[in-house]
Amino acid sequence: MPVTMLPSFLLYCFTGGITPGPANLCSLSAALRYGPGAALRQWRGLFTGFLLISLVSVAITWRLGAALGQYVGMLSWLGAVYMLWLAWHIARSPKSGAAKDPAAPTFRTGLLINLTNVKIMIFCLTALSAYVLPYTRSFWALLGVGLFLPFTGPVCNLVWLFAGASLQSLFTSHRGAVDTTMAAALVLCAFSLVWPFFTEGPASLVSG
Repeated sequence: MPVTMLPSFLLYCFTGGITPGPANLCSLSAALRYGPGAALRQWRGLFTGFLLISLVSVAITWRLGAALGQYVGMLSWLGAVYMLWLAWHIARSPKSGAAKDPAAPTFRTGLLINLTNVKIMIFCLTALSAYVLPYTRSFWALLGVGLFLPFTGPVCNLVWLFAGASLQSLFTSHRGAVDTTMAAALVLCAFSLVWPFFTEGPASLVSG
C-alpha cells in the first residue's frame, strides 16, 4: 500500500469501526445492563470472532487475487461502491430507536455476534482487496494488514463499551450531525480508491 493511501485506509478503518453495528450496539447494551466486567468478557469473544473473520478474509482475498491476476485492481471499484452504499445507509438511517438487547454477555455470545456479523465480513474483504491487492499480491502483506484489522473494530467496540450512557445520549441528541460526518468520510474514502484510475490509469492499481 502506498504511503499516500495510508490516511484513507486509516480513515476507512476508523469510520467502519466506530459507526453503529451489531458489535458496537451489543457492547453498549451489555455495559449498560451488566456493567464493564461482563461486557469485557463478551468483548474478548468479539475480538476473537473478528480475528477469525479477518484471517479467513486474508485467505479468500489472496486466492481471489491470484485468480484474477492483472484485473484485481477492479476490486477497488467494488470497494468504492460498498463504501458509497454504506455512506447512504448511514445518512438515511433512522434518527431514533433503541438497540436490541443482546443475550447475557459471555465470551461465546461475543464470538457468535462477530462470526455472523456481515458488516465486518465486508469490511475486512474490502480493506484487503481495495487497499492491499491493487498494489501487491504478497501473502505476507495481506496477512500483516489482516492481523492489524482486529485492532480497529474491536478497539472501537471498547469506545462504545466504556462510553456507555453518555455515548448513547450523544447519538440521541446529535445523531443527524454524527451520521452526516461519518457518511461524508466514507464518500471521501470511496473517491480516494478510484481516483488513481482517472489520474494514472488502471495499470497503476495492479503494478507491483
